[in-house]
Amino acid sequence: MTAMRRYLAVMADTDDGDASSNPKADEETKSEETEEVSVTVDAEKRLEPPTVVEAQPTTQQQSKISILMKAAGDAPILKVRKWAVDPDRTLSTVIDKLNKILKTAEGESVFVYVNQSFAPSPDHKLGTLQQCFGSDGKLVLHYCKSQAWG
Repeated sequence: MTAMRRYLAVMADTDDGDASSNPKADEETKSEETEEVSVTVDAEKRLEPPTVVEAQPTTQQQSKISILMKAAGDAPILKVRKWAVDPDRTLSTVIDKLNKILKTAEGESVFVYVNQSFAPSPDHKLGTLQQCFGSDGKLVLHYCKSQAWG
């Protein structure tokens, strides 16, 4: 804004030598200068891009992530395939829950894979897995009773 005032002052000095000798003309020039500056400032404000405000998810959405459980190999299909789980939980809690639902024997184990590609360690947090490997807001986990991939 100060650069604009300097520019207008220089332009006013170079316009007419007669106008600078008349005090009334100086006042008119100053009022014109301030009007031009205010118009310029208003134009700058209009040219600013609008600020984008992203919708904040509700606290319930922030506290849960969606998990889609898919059977693979010889594992039975679950009645409830979509789970809402706290993102701070680890994969071991999902494995324990699967063991209870599938009623596995003591020597049997359940293998869990992310996107049919790899088996993460049981201490991985589900929120981290969802951020890295989730699609469409869901984390897809495949489970089976025998080793299927990798």
